[in-house]
Amino acid sequence: MFMTLTLLASACGNSNGNDSTGGSNNAGTGGTEGKAAPAKISIMTPLHMAETPDPKIEQLIEEKLNVDLDIQWIPASTFQDRMNAASATGSLTDIVNITITGANREAIRDGQFWDIASYIDQYENLKKLKPEVLNNTKVDGNLYALYQGRPLSRQGMIYRQDWAEKLGLSAPQTLDELYAMIEKFTNEDPDGNGQKDTLGLADRGDLASGAFKTVASWNGTPNEWGVLEGKLAPAFLFPSYKETMNFFKKLRENGYINSDFPVTSKTDQQNMISNGKAGVYIGCMCDVQQLYTGLSQVQPDAKLDVHNQVKGSSGEFTVFSGPGFNHPYLFPKSAIKSEEELKQVLAFMDGLMSPEIANLLYWGIEGEHYTVTGGKAVPVSDQAKIDRDVKPYNTIEVGDPATNGRLEGSYDYAPMQKAQDLFADNDSYVVSDPTLTLDSDTFTKHKDRLAQIITDATYNYMLGSLDEAGFDKEVERWKSEGGAQMIEEFNAAYEQSK
Repeated sequence: MFMTLTLLASACGNSNGNDSTGGSNNAGTGGTEGKAAPAKISIMTPLHMAETPDPKIEQLIEEKLNVDLDIQWIPASTFQDRMNAASATGSLTDIVNITITGANREAIRDGQFWDIASYIDQYENLKKLKPEVLNNTKVDGNLYALYQGRPLSRQGMIYRQDWAEKLGLSAPQTLDELYAMIEKFTNEDPDGNGQKDTLGLADRGDLASGAFKTVASWNGTPNEWGVLEGKLAPAFLFPSYKETMNFFKKLRENGYINSDFPVTSKTDQQNMISNGKAGVYIGCMCDVQQLYTGLSQVQPDAKLDVHNQVKGSSGEFTVFSGPGFNHPYLFPKSAIKSEEELKQVLAFMDGLMSPEIANLLYWGIEGEHYTVTGGKAVPVSDQAKIDRDVKPYNTIEVGDPATNGRLEGSYDYAPMQKAQDLFADNDSYVVSDPTLTLDSDTFTKHKDRLAQIITDATYNYMLGSLDEAGFDKEVERWKSEGGAQMIEEFNAAYEQSK
């Protein structure tokens, strides 16, 4: 059953500046006495698929929550540019899906978004959101965002199980064993075609979401920042960071990884697996279903498996943690002009957290996109249909199964089910970013520029364009251009937080 959205039912206007009288006024109901006109709600959200989705899920949400939705689907690759343009022209939507960093953080501090802390407890569903996750979204101790929940870590590896079996390999327990698997997948003809045409590891130009940060965390590197000699320091100052760079440098020098990985897109990286050309993929284990869907069309007998626990030189397994959320939702004052309109939008967000709507956003339409077996959602086998019809709507889910009551998944494809179990296993080994809730003015203003110095230096080192002295020189440049100040500011905030 859907909760009754009292606030939506009592509001006649929209949240874009039209008159909103509230109360029992049912003007504009289109002749349906006793029912308010649909509340107009606009959302700007990134689109991670090639095409906008079929609107039928949107239409169901409109019908069930009595709203008139305007969802602006913006390609993820251009989302930040579009957000910047909309902000500059005062054309942001009621709900925006943005990161809480850099210029966005400054805009929050500048009073451009609603502080919603005092409103949350007024809503039956919103008040179920996890305080520890909400705290991770705060700016200066104030709450501006709702969130879509995420497991703390979905990181691991996906590999060709059939290749491993043929070569007598099991899931690697150490980085040395991982290296050996990647080497053999390149050199020992795992596909049996008599040609040297396979690649051990497929990677992409993304230090955080590609293979690098996961391998670094396995190797004991802290999550963005860690404690070094009693003080907070960025991860790249730790010896294990250089060890990880050497791991990838050696892979590239020997031809065990795609040589152009710093400029390879995620699509091209995944195609190397799906086309049967590469054997290891390190990143989100959630990608195994999509990879197998493509691979099975090329090589029907191929088998994939997932694995998470790989130990580095310390002999212990660690993996970096996310903040527990994705897609934070903020509410611009330029679009929402009054407290009454804000309450109307929050009532809509509260409605999105009802179990039926949460299932609709995440799983799709029962009987068409999934069935229910044993109290769990079982997606249909047509992954392309799910990607086309449902996946885009994932970005507007509020909360997670523990808070919004949506169904947990049960997957016919065993490695996908195993991936879900390994997400939970990772929880016991995660390493958090200690600066996540700390403030640094330098970080806020110059994060992207300074990060690019280290990103370029890291890739150039792995490509062999920089030696260790050259890398160290770039680190000193990072310090001189603001990094040293950032370290001081984070440490001051760190001490104050104690």
